[in-house]
Amino acid sequence: MNKRRSIRLKDYDYSRIGMYFITICTHKKTCILGNIDSGGVILSELGRMAEELWSTLPERFSNINLDEFVIMPNHLHAIINITTVGAIHELPRNHKLPAQNNRSQRRKMLIPRIIGYFKMNSANKINQLRHSSGKPVWQRNYYEHVVRNENELNRIRKYIQVNPMDWHLDVENPERINNQNR
Repeated sequence: MNKRRSIRLKDYDYSRIGMYFITICTHKKTCILGNIDSGGVILSELGRMAEELWSTLPERFSNINLDEFVIMPNHLHAIINITTVGAIHELPRNHKLPAQNNRSQRRKMLIPRIIGYFKMNSANKINQLRHSSGKPVWQRNYYEHVVRNENELNRIRKYIQVNPMDWHLDVENPERINNQNR
């Protein structure tokens, strides 16, 4: 069995108050969520389903706000703002967090719970629309970045806003101009 290298910050509690930049890609980066036309996203029925579920996340997780987000043909970029910390996550200052290889402990953290909830429920709804129960919709992992300051937050917001206009250059675009091996 291959051991996958974690992209998570070691010993970081992904339930801390703060802003998190998230990218979730579709399975095999297939363009099922829509397409780009004249620099704008035109969501497919599957993309609209994903957008609808994403928009309802604050109803499920009352201690978050959604900031900027965009659903692209084969991925989603978003900023999640954790506004408060629940009692489960209030740890003493010197508390050592569980090792990142302890998957069950990490899944208790808020960001992984949010992403897991979104991926599972959107996949179920998308597969109902496709009449294809159990078919993978999302890649197994996702990318997240802890936003460290206001300048970085503004840069990420701008990146999300212009992402549809830059689709022809996007590394997630299978038909990208000057497509290079990454």
